Amino acid sequence: MEKVITFGEIMLRLSPPGYLRFNQAHSFDAIYGGGESNVAVSLANYGIPVSFVSRIPNNDIGDAAMQALRGRKVNLDHIQRGGERLGIYFCESGAMSRGAKVIYDRAHSGMATIEAGMIDWEKVLEGATWFHWTGITPAVSQGAADACLEAVQVANKLGITVSTDLNYRKNLWKYGKKPSDIMPDLVAGCDVILGNEEDAEKHFDIHPLGVDVTQGHTMEATAYRSVCEQLMARFPKCKKVIITLRGSLSASHNTWSGVLYNGTDMIQSPSYNLTHIVDRVGGGDSFMGGLIYGLLTYNNDEKALRFAVAASALKHSIYGDANLVSVQEVENLMAGDASGRVSR
Repeated sequence: MEKVITFGEIMLRLSPPGYLRFNQAHSFDAIYGGGESNVAVSLANYGIPVSFVSRIPNNDIGDAAMQALRGRKVNLDHIQRGGERLGIYFCESGAMSRGAKVIYDRAHSGMATIEAGMIDWEKVLEGATWFHWTGITPAVSQGAADACLEAVQVANKLGITVSTDLNYRKNLWKYGKKPSDIMPDLVAGCDVILGNEEDAEKHFDIHPLGVDVTQGHTMEATAYRSVCEQLMARFPKCKKVIITLRGSLSASHNTWSGVLYNGTDMIQSPSYNLTHIVDRVGGGDSFMGGLIYGLLTYNNDEKALRFAVAASALKHSIYGDANLVSVQEVENLMAGDASGRVSR
């Protein structure tokens, strides 16, 4: 059986109920989530043994975050307890022409104060077949970047597949380093890269060649081949580059698809019309969880991509960070069942 390890920060998400703005809220809904923990929950739902590795404070809030993950069958045997606090982010849902808004409050969190040498990566990665991280982790602090690089290097030594979701977050890189200072060494150890054109530009100054891919509701998949080719040329270890394509007609109505480039073929998925989005937070994480499952299970790039896109399309119907769907539900959508009829 395949075994996956994810590494990153889980946070407390506080959201005004429904579509209230921050300045209207008198209470907040509490959910626990984060990029890599969301991927772990997806994989656990699909029956893949998965462990989430992080540094979480040894207090009641830290306990609650761990309880939330254990309840989703995510293994936490390698969690490090420490730090002053759990990171928090505030999320205001968007609707129609008003976009969502996120405010981070994660300074001095357990993960922000992690340091190299705190985690025994040889022990953590023993018996693993896949290691996943995102660009959010090295954006948090130098210590988090160093710990992530340790993990990637050990995974490479052990012959473990390494994947990343580039996940550029402009509101995070605050500790004196630019993405271009940190990310190249980390991504050089990756076999699978997920991102979009903004990630490629902000991290590596890579731009589409000869085409206009301005964000909008029309997204031409073929325009991204040059981005994929440039990423592979920059990072020769990489075997697959995947780009998510989100067309934003409004906060409530998106189109959603993806492309996968394996060095030879440029594979394009079907496009989903997401007309009444419940929660788009975690959409990319649900895509990554579906992609890892698909690549481990199907041994077919096209089917893996279709699974990832269908899984993340379903996530947009679910409130919260994590994708709480089954393999059967995803495969039903892949087969064309988008009716949403009651299952009795």
